[in-house]
Amino acid sequence: MQNYRETKYCVSTEIMEGKYKNKYNISSTRLTGWDYGSHGSYFITVCTKDRVRYFGEIESLDSEFNTETQSIVSLRATEIGEVAYANWESIPLFHPYVELDEFVVMPDHIHGILFINKPGKVSWELNKFGPQRNNLGSILRGYKSSIKTYATINAIEFSWQSRYYDRVIRNERNI
Repeated sequence: MQNYRETKYCVSTEIMEGKYKNKYNISSTRLTGWDYGSHGSYFITVCTKDRVRYFGEIESLDSEFNTETQSIVSLRATEIGEVAYANWESIPLFHPYVELDEFVVMPDHIHGILFINKPGKVSWELNKFGPQRNNLGSILRGYKSSIKTYATINAIEFSWQSRYYDRVIRNERNI
């Protein structure tokens, strides 16, 4: 049988479950137990705040190609859309262990594949809270801040969604 103090504690933790400092805790979208600084490929999606179309608009190119079966479209990029593209391509200058694969800028988000090439890395460090470097989080933090800094310096309205989405690209055996 529980005493009063234990019962009170259990009830209060049930009420506060999922909260920190009276605010709801959002669980991590990261893969549990994965080392995001390890040798591997990652599919990334980063969205603008409130999905505002800061990067440009989609335009149809059908009339130029005279196609009847397929629609051909392109992004008419804004200045900040061009910066998003250029800064993605410059990631390996700041993180030499990163190789870039496919990347696309959409009106309100970006998709890209990054390959962290650290075949000689022997230690495995689980994803953790706190200061991090030379991992996926630090790469994307630098990328996002470079675009926000450019926008701020040039008085361009721009904001990122606070998080990003990733998928670890694994082999057919799911490792």
